[in-house]
Order: sequence, then structure tokens, then C-alpha cells
Amino acid sequence: MKAVLFPGQGSQSVGMAKEHYSSNATVKRMFDEANNLLGFSITDIMFEGPSEELMQTKYTQPAIFLHSVALFETLDITPDVVAGHSLGEFSALTASGAIDFSEALELVALRGKLMQEAGEVHPGTMAAIIGMDDKIVDEICEKATGIIQKPVVAANYNCPGQLVISGDIDAVKKAVELAKENGCRMAKILQVSGAFHSPLMKPALEGLKEKLENTTVKTPDFPIYSNVTAKPTIDPAEIKENLVQQLINPVRWTQTLTAMSDNGITDFIEVGPGKVLQGLVKRTVSKANISGHE
Repeated sequence: MKAVLFPGQGSQSVGMAKEHYSSNATVKRMFDEANNLLGFSITDIMFEGPSEELMQTKYTQPAIFLHSVALFETLDITPDVVAGHSLGEFSALTASGAIDFSEALELVALRGKLMQEAGEVHPGTMAAIIGMDDKIVDEICEKATGIIQKPVVAANYNCPGQLVISGDIDAVKKAVELAKENGCRMAKILQVSGAFHSPLMKPALEGLKEKLENTTVKTPDFPIYSNVTAKPTIDPAEIKENLVQQLINPVRWTQTLTAMSDNGITDFIEVGPGKVLQGLVKRTVSKANISGHE
């Protein structure tokens, strides 16, 4: 059994999908449609940069979504299940037929805009904690929150021994300090524009929820594993609720990959820019067959 996985923010790079656009009619058609729908040239930002512009959340998210979904359309793959890391969940839902491409692109563009604005209203940051048990990191976040009296929480359970935390700048700095004191291999503040998957994203909730209420979500062609629950679903109402809750809850990627493996998935295929998810599968699921298309 096979799963197709779609990457999230951080997998972008200047020049992404330029070759696909030049050589594949399906990709060109979808990219041109995206430029029209968005009202600006996302392809110019993807192909030419500058990287500072591509790294802005409001551009990064539609760029990665577009690259991933258009590439999937060119491939002859019928997965048994799908999943996406954070933003990638929208790519997975589009690939599975749950949300139409144009509606999903509008959702992603709005999500990126709202998340960037939330980061401006409530400045925050994220940090990678490497070489430490998840439970200990959770305890450190609780302790740092208590000391600073502002939130820091686990944001991405990426793979065993690799966790990203998110929250108030001072609280994240305190958690990094505590992690180093407790012997983690590495604790590093990340260059991000907001405290994603934390309570600081609450300003983005209502706008995304309202848009989702007016979006048609169909029963997907294959189950999608939710970031919020790490469980598969085909229920449109549950899918909508999970997409809203995903903004302020952690991406349970380690748990998702483990659940897939427990449910008989042996082949993992990453579709989209970069190879980040292939590395996470390798460190989470022993004896997995791993491949990718970028």
C-alpha cells in the first residue's frame, strides 16, 4: 500500500517548478490559471524571486501548493492514502478530489495572508529542538510558558528526536535555553514570519473558518490523514474542522507516519518541491520504500 505526501512551508526555493512549466502543458495551464485567480504573477516570484519575497508566507504557501498539485496531475499515481505537512494538507485534499483546484488555491492564498497578518499582530517565532524526547520538550514548553507568562508550545512533531516549538519570542528563547540546559543536541531559532501552529495564530481562525464554510468539500477519493488527529478521514465536515484547528494545533507528523505504517502503508512518495518529507519518513518508519517527485 502506498501514501502520497505533500510538503509544507520551508520547501520553497527560487526557480521552483520552472522546468516543469517550460516542458509540461498541464503544469503551464494550471500555473497560468493560478496567476489569473490570484491577481498577480505567482510564477514570477517562484521562478525569479527574490528569495526574500518568495519567503513571505502570503507567497510561499500558494507557490508550494501550486507546485505540488500541478506536479501530481502529471503523474500516474493512485495512492491508497494521502497526507500533507501543514500547508501540504491542502495539496493532499486537492489531489484527492475533496476540494477543487481553484477553490483550494483561494483558500491557500487567504490562509497565507491571514497567517502573515497574525504574525504581525502577535509577533512570534519558532525553534527546532533536535535530539530530545518529545515528552521532555513538551514539559520544557510548559515550564517556559510559566516563567515568561506567555505561550510556547510544540508545533511540529516532525520525526523522533526532531520537534519544532512555536510561540511568543521571549518564551521560545527561554524554551531554547532550557532545552540546551537539559542536554538537547541542538536548539535553534528559525527564520519565520510568525508563531505557526500556536495560540498566536488565533487572529487567522475566523477568516479561514468563514471561507471554509463557503467552500465545497467533497468526500475524497482516498482517505486523508489529518495533521490535527494523525488519523485518516473521508468525512467532509471533519476535514473542514481539522483545517481550521490545524492553525493553532501541532502538526502530528511523527504520529501520522507511524499510524500509516501500522495500517499497512509500506511505500511513501513525496510530491512537491524538496525532499524534506522523505528524510522524515526515513527517520520514522523502518524499512519504508521512499521516493519522490520534485
